[in-house]
Amino acid sequence: MSSIVLAQAAAQTVSINKGLAAIGYGLGAIGPGIGVGLIFAAVINGTARQPEAQSKLQGIGYATFVLTEVLALIGIVIYFIASS
Repeated sequence: MSSIVLAQAAAQTVSINKGLAAIGYGLGAIGPGIGVGLIFAAVINGTARQPEAQSKLQGIGYATFVLTEVLALIGIVIYFIASS
């Protein structure tokens, strides 16, 4: 019973300003944004150099795009947790 009370007390003492959380998420979204740009730049460059590998490059590009976007989604979830 005491560990539940301590956990509730610890949760109540941590308060993050909502504006600060928004700035943190904005800074955290820069990385995935740059990553997506680099991924598709590489796919376009590879397709221009070797057109017959387009389907393979697009598959790899979309897979890495999904992995990169997961970082942004994790960031927005943490933002909503911090701002509530």
